[in-house]
Amino acid sequence: MNETKARYLNGFLGLLLFLALVAGAVWCGVTGASQETGSAANVLLVVAAVALALLALIALTSLTVVKPNEGKVLVFFGRYLGTALSAGFWFVVPFSEKKKVSLKVRNFNSQKLKVNDAEGNPIEIAAVVVFRVVDTAKAVFDVDDYESFVEIQSETAIRHIAARYPYDTLKEEDDSGITLRGNADEVAQELLKELQDRLTVAGVEVLETRLTHLAYSPEIAGAMLQRQQALAIVAARKKVVEGAVGMVEMALNQLQEKGIELDDERRAAMVNNLMVAMVSDRAATPVINTGTLYN
Repeated sequence: MNETKARYLNGFLGLLLFLALVAGAVWCGVTGASQETGSAANVLLVVAAVALALLALIALTSLTVVKPNEGKVLVFFGRYLGTALSAGFWFVVPFSEKKKVSLKVRNFNSQKLKVNDAEGNPIEIAAVVVFRVVDTAKAVFDVDDYESFVEIQSETAIRHIAARYPYDTLKEEDDSGITLRGNADEVAQELLKELQDRLTVAGVEVLETRLTHLAYSPEIAGAMLQRQQALAIVAARKKVVEGAVGMVEMALNQLQEKGIELDDERRAAMVNNLMVAMVSDRAATPVINTGTLYN
Protein backbone atom coordinates (compact mmCIF):
# COMPACT_ATOMS: atom_id res chain seq x y z
CA MET A 1 0.00 0.00 0.00
CA ASN A 2 1.10 3.52 -0.82
CA GLU A 3 -0.45 6.71 0.50
CA THR A 4 -2.59 8.73 -1.93
CA LYS A 5 -4.41 12.00 -1.43
CA ALA A 6 -8.17 11.65 -1.01
CA ARG A 7 -10.69 13.81 -2.83
CA TYR A 8 -12.91 15.94 -0.63
CA LEU A 9 -14.83 19.22 -0.58
CA ASN A 10 -15.17 22.05 1.88
CA GLY A 11 -17.08 20.81 4.88
CA PHE A 12 -19.21 23.93 5.15
CA LEU A 13 -20.70 23.14 1.74
CA GLY A 14 -21.64 19.73 3.08
CA LEU A 15 -23.07 21.32 6.22
CA LEU A 16 -25.11 23.72 4.08
CA LEU A 17 -26.40 20.77 2.04
CA PHE A 18 -27.33 18.93 5.25
CA LEU A 19 -29.28 21.93 6.57
CA ALA A 20 -31.04 22.36 3.22
CA LEU A 21 -32.07 18.71 3.21
CA VAL A 22 -33.33 18.94 6.78
CA ALA A 23 -35.29 22.09 5.96
CA GLY A 24 -36.76 20.41 2.88
CA ALA A 25 -37.73 17.34 4.89
CA VAL A 26 -39.41 19.48 7.53
CA TRP A 27 -41.29 21.54 4.91
CA CYS A 28 -42.47 18.42 3.09
CA GLY A 29 -43.54 16.82 6.35
CA VAL A 30 -45.48 19.87 7.52
CA THR A 31 -47.07 20.45 4.10
CA GLY A 32 -47.98 16.78 3.75
CA ALA A 33 -49.60 16.75 7.16
CA SER A 34 -51.84 19.62 6.07
CA GLN A 35 -53.09 17.65 3.07
CA GLU A 36 -55.93 15.18 3.19
CA THR A 37 -54.80 11.85 4.56
CA GLY A 38 -54.44 9.24 1.83
CA SER A 39 -54.47 11.74 -0.99
CA ALA A 40 -51.81 11.65 -3.71
CA ALA A 41 -50.32 14.94 -2.53
CA ASN A 42 -50.16 13.69 1.05
CA VAL A 43 -48.42 10.46 0.10
CA LEU A 44 -46.00 12.20 -2.25
CA LEU A 45 -45.01 14.82 0.33
CA VAL A 46 -44.53 12.21 3.08
CA VAL A 47 -42.34 10.09 0.80
CA ALA A 48 -40.34 13.19 -0.16
CA ALA A 49 -39.90 14.10 3.52
CA VAL A 50 -38.59 10.61 4.34
CA ALA A 51 -36.26 10.62 1.34
CA LEU A 52 -34.87 14.06 2.22
CA ALA A 53 -34.36 12.97 5.84
CA LEU A 54 -32.40 9.92 4.67
CA LEU A 55 -30.29 12.08 2.36
CA ALA A 56 -29.62 14.45 5.26
CA LEU A 57 -28.38 11.51 7.37
CA ILE A 58 -26.18 10.38 4.48
CA ALA A 59 -24.77 13.90 4.14
CA LEU A 60 -24.10 13.95 7.88
CA THR A 61 -21.91 10.83 7.61
CA SER A 62 -19.76 12.65 5.05
CA LEU A 63 -18.61 15.42 7.41
CA THR A 64 -15.26 15.04 9.18
CA VAL A 65 -12.68 17.23 10.93
CA VAL A 66 -8.92 16.83 10.37
CA LYS A 67 -6.68 18.34 13.04
CA PRO A 68 -3.13 19.65 12.44
CA ASN A 69 -0.49 16.88 12.25
CA GLU A 70 -3.22 14.32 11.76
CA GLY A 71 -4.43 12.22 8.83
CA LYS A 72 -7.78 10.57 8.15
CA VAL A 73 -7.55 7.34 6.16
CA LEU A 74 -10.78 6.93 4.17
CA VAL A 75 -12.06 3.40 3.51
CA PHE A 76 -15.26 2.90 1.51
CA PHE A 77 -16.66 -0.62 1.98
CA GLY A 78 -13.17 -2.15 2.14
CA ARG A 79 -11.64 0.02 -0.57
CA TYR A 80 -8.91 2.54 0.23
CA LEU A 81 -9.95 5.92 -1.17
CA GLY A 82 -7.02 8.01 0.06
CA THR A 83 -5.94 10.06 3.06
CA ALA A 84 -7.13 13.50 4.07
CA LEU A 85 -4.00 15.30 5.29
CA SER A 86 -5.04 18.97 5.17
CA ALA A 87 -6.29 20.33 8.47
CA GLY A 88 -9.86 21.62 8.39
CA PHE A 89 -13.54 20.72 8.04
CA TRP A 90 -14.19 18.48 5.02
CA PHE A 91 -17.00 16.82 3.08
CA VAL A 92 -15.91 13.31 2.01
CA VAL A 93 -17.50 10.24 0.45
CA PRO A 94 -20.61 9.14 2.40
CA PHE A 95 -20.46 6.02 4.60
CA SER A 96 -16.66 5.95 4.39
CA GLU A 97 -14.72 4.73 7.43
CA LYS A 98 -12.38 7.38 8.76
CA LYS A 99 -9.31 6.02 10.56
CA LYS A 100 -7.33 8.64 12.44
CA VAL A 101 -3.52 8.46 12.26
CA SER A 102 -1.29 10.83 14.21
CA LEU A 103 1.57 12.42 12.25
CA LYS A 104 3.23 13.97 15.30
CA VAL A 105 6.81 13.24 16.34
CA ARG A 106 6.79 10.74 19.18
CA ASN A 107 9.24 9.07 21.54
CA PHE A 108 9.52 5.43 22.48
CA ASN A 109 11.57 4.64 25.59
CA SER A 110 12.56 1.00 25.65
CA GLN A 111 12.79 -1.00 28.83
CA LYS A 112 16.14 -1.99 30.31
CA LEU A 113 17.05 -5.05 28.27
CA LYS A 114 19.47 -7.65 29.56
CA VAL A 115 21.63 -9.02 26.74
CA ASN A 116 25.11 -10.41 26.19
CA ASP A 117 27.60 -8.21 24.36
CA ALA A 118 30.05 -9.41 21.72
CA GLU A 119 32.38 -10.76 24.42
CA GLY A 120 29.59 -12.65 26.19
CA ASN A 121 29.34 -10.29 29.15
CA PRO A 122 25.78 -9.72 30.43
CA ILE A 123 24.86 -6.05 30.20
CA GLU A 124 21.79 -3.83 30.64
CA ILE A 125 20.91 -1.49 27.79
CA ALA A 126 18.03 0.86 26.93
CA ALA A 127 17.42 3.44 24.21
CA VAL A 128 15.00 6.15 23.13
CA VAL A 129 13.61 6.15 19.58
CA VAL A 130 12.18 9.33 18.02
CA PHE A 131 9.83 8.55 15.12
CA ARG A 132 6.82 9.73 13.14
CA VAL A 133 4.43 8.29 10.56
CA VAL A 134 5.14 9.41 6.98
CA ASP A 135 2.89 6.96 5.09
CA THR A 136 -0.56 6.53 6.63
CA ALA A 137 -1.59 3.77 4.22
CA LYS A 138 1.32 1.52 5.22
CA ALA A 139 0.82 2.31 8.91
CA VAL A 140 -2.85 1.26 8.77
CA PHE A 141 -2.93 -1.57 6.22
CA ASP A 142 0.56 -3.16 6.10
CA VAL A 143 0.89 -3.85 9.85
CA ASP A 144 -1.65 -4.81 12.48
CA ASP A 145 -0.73 -2.06 14.99
CA TYR A 146 2.10 0.23 13.96
CA GLU A 147 2.76 1.51 17.50
CA SER A 148 3.20 -2.02 18.84
CA PHE A 149 5.24 -2.85 15.74
CA VAL A 150 7.61 0.05 16.47
CA GLU A 151 8.07 -1.08 20.09
CA ILE A 152 8.81 -4.71 19.24
CA GLN A 153 11.14 -3.93 16.35
CA SER A 154 12.98 -1.29 18.40
CA GLU A 155 13.73 -3.73 21.21
CA THR A 156 14.79 -6.37 18.68
CA ALA A 157 17.18 -3.93 16.98
CA ILE A 158 18.62 -2.82 20.33
CA ARG A 159 19.34 -6.44 21.28
CA HIS A 160 20.96 -7.08 17.91
CA ILE A 161 23.20 -4.00 18.10
CA ALA A 162 24.22 -4.76 21.70
CA ALA A 163 25.28 -8.27 20.68
CA ARG A 164 27.46 -6.97 17.82
CA TYR A 165 29.81 -4.81 19.90
CA PRO A 166 31.61 -5.29 23.22
CA TYR A 167 30.72 -3.11 26.18
CA ASP A 168 34.35 -2.05 26.51
CA THR A 169 37.73 -3.22 25.19
CA LEU A 170 40.97 -3.64 27.08
CA LYS A 171 43.01 -0.63 25.94
CA GLU A 172 46.28 -2.48 26.04
CA GLU A 173 44.86 -5.18 23.75
CA ASP A 174 42.86 -3.22 21.18
CA ASP A 175 41.96 0.44 20.87
CA SER A 176 40.68 0.40 17.29
CA GLY A 177 37.32 -1.38 17.58
CA ILE A 178 33.90 0.16 18.25
CA THR A 179 32.56 -0.33 21.77
CA LEU A 180 29.17 0.44 23.27
CA ARG A 181 30.62 2.68 25.98
CA GLY A 182 33.31 4.44 23.99
CA ASN A 183 31.47 4.98 20.68
CA ALA A 184 27.93 5.94 21.68
CA ASP A 185 27.37 8.17 18.62
CA GLU A 186 28.48 5.49 16.14
CA VAL A 187 26.33 2.87 17.87
CA ALA A 188 23.32 5.22 17.82
CA GLN A 189 23.74 5.81 14.08
CA GLU A 190 24.00 2.09 13.46
CA LEU A 191 20.86 1.53 15.51
CA LEU A 192 19.01 4.24 13.56
CA LYS A 193 19.97 2.68 10.22
CA GLU A 194 18.87 -0.80 11.27
CA LEU A 195 15.61 0.48 12.75
CA GLN A 196 14.79 2.44 9.60
CA ASP A 197 15.22 -0.71 7.53
CA ARG A 198 12.85 -2.57 9.84
CA LEU A 199 10.18 0.14 10.11
CA THR A 200 9.93 1.23 6.47
CA VAL A 201 7.28 -1.43 5.93
CA ALA A 202 5.08 0.34 8.51
CA GLY A 203 5.44 3.79 6.91
CA VAL A 204 7.48 5.08 9.87
CA GLU A 205 10.49 7.40 9.69
CA VAL A 206 13.08 7.15 12.46
CA LEU A 207 14.41 10.62 13.28
CA GLU A 208 16.87 9.86 16.08
CA THR A 209 18.03 7.11 18.40
CA ARG A 210 20.04 7.48 21.61
CA LEU A 211 21.23 5.07 24.29
CA THR A 212 19.69 6.08 27.61
CA HIS A 213 21.11 3.34 29.83
CA LEU A 214 24.23 1.19 29.56
CA ALA A 215 25.75 -0.80 32.41
CA TYR A 216 27.06 -4.19 33.34
CA SER A 217 24.55 -6.55 34.91
CA PRO A 218 24.61 -6.54 38.74
CA GLU A 219 26.10 -10.05 38.95
CA ILE A 220 29.33 -8.98 37.23
CA ALA A 221 29.36 -5.25 37.93
CA GLY A 222 31.70 -5.63 40.94
CA ALA A 223 34.22 -7.75 39.03
CA MET A 224 34.20 -5.38 36.06
CA LEU A 225 34.73 -2.41 38.37
CA GLN A 226 37.81 -4.09 39.81
CA ARG A 227 39.08 -4.73 36.29
CA GLN A 228 38.62 -1.07 35.35
CA GLN A 229 40.41 0.01 38.53
CA ALA A 230 43.28 -2.36 37.75
CA LEU A 231 43.53 -0.98 34.21
CA ALA A 232 43.63 2.55 35.57
CA ILE A 233 46.38 1.67 38.04
CA VAL A 234 48.45 -0.08 35.35
CA ALA A 235 48.06 2.89 32.99
CA ALA A 236 49.10 5.32 35.74
CA ARG A 237 52.12 3.19 36.68
CA LYS A 238 53.13 3.03 33.03
CA LYS A 239 53.14 6.82 32.79
CA VAL A 240 55.12 7.10 36.04
CA VAL A 241 57.75 4.63 34.85
CA GLU A 242 58.08 6.39 31.49
CA GLY A 243 58.59 9.71 33.25
CA ALA A 244 61.06 8.25 35.76
CA VAL A 245 63.17 6.67 33.01
CA GLY A 246 63.28 9.98 31.18
CA MET A 247 64.32 11.88 34.31
CA VAL A 248 67.07 9.35 35.17
CA GLU A 249 68.38 9.52 31.61
CA MET A 250 68.36 13.31 31.78
CA ALA A 251 70.21 13.29 35.12
CA LEU A 252 72.93 10.98 33.84
CA ASN A 253 73.37 13.05 30.70
CA GLN A 254 73.71 16.27 32.69
CA LEU A 255 76.30 14.71 35.00
CA GLN A 256 78.27 13.53 31.99
CA GLU A 257 78.07 16.97 30.37
CA LYS A 258 79.47 18.56 33.53
CA GLY A 259 82.41 16.17 33.56
CA ILE A 260 81.27 14.07 36.48
CA GLU A 261 82.19 10.51 35.63
CA LEU A 262 80.65 7.58 37.47
CA ASP A 263 81.80 4.00 37.29
CA ASP A 264 79.34 1.26 36.42
CA GLU A 265 78.69 0.34 40.05
CA ARG A 266 77.87 3.92 41.15
CA ARG A 267 75.86 4.52 37.98
CA ALA A 268 73.76 1.43 38.72
CA ALA A 269 73.31 2.52 42.35
CA MET A 270 72.24 6.01 41.29
CA VAL A 271 69.76 4.65 38.76
CA ASN A 272 68.36 2.28 41.38
CA ASN A 273 67.95 5.04 43.97
CA LEU A 274 66.33 7.48 41.52
CA MET A 275 63.91 4.87 40.18
CA VAL A 276 62.90 3.77 43.66
CA ALA A 277 62.38 7.36 44.76
CA MET A 278 60.26 8.34 41.76
CA VAL A 279 58.31 5.14 41.13
CA SER A 280 57.44 4.27 44.71
CA ASP A 281 53.96 5.22 45.87
CA ARG A 282 55.41 6.35 49.19
CA ALA A 283 57.83 9.15 50.01
CA ALA A 284 61.45 8.03 49.89
CA THR A 285 63.35 7.94 53.20
CA PRO A 286 66.96 9.13 52.70
CA VAL A 287 69.78 7.09 54.22
CA ILE A 288 73.09 8.95 54.82
CA ASN A 289 76.25 6.89 54.56
CA THR A 290 78.68 8.30 57.21
CA GLY A 291 81.46 5.89 56.51
CA THR A 292 82.50 2.30 57.02
CA LEU A 293 83.31 0.82 60.43
CA TYR A 294 86.28 -1.54 60.51
CA ASN A 295 87.22 -3.75 63.44
